[in-house]
Amino acid sequence: MIVDLSELHFADTSVMIDLACLAQRLRAQGRTLWLSGAPPNIRKLIETVGLHRLPAVRLDGTQPAYST
Repeated sequence: MIVDLSELHFADTSVMIDLACLAQRLRAQGRTLWLSGAPPNIRKLIETVGLHRLPAVRLDGTQPAYST
């Protein structure tokens, strides 16, 4: 599943939790969550909380932690 974050200007921990939960559900189905187009501030938040390191998550330009 691809989530286009290019229009997202603000995100807090609730958004990160929702994305982590989505990634967990997708992983259970053998699928990957692709986070695309994150603006620099959102990308930094994703990297700070470690969302991009979760299994089944891929952030633009990073290798997936879990491949399907």
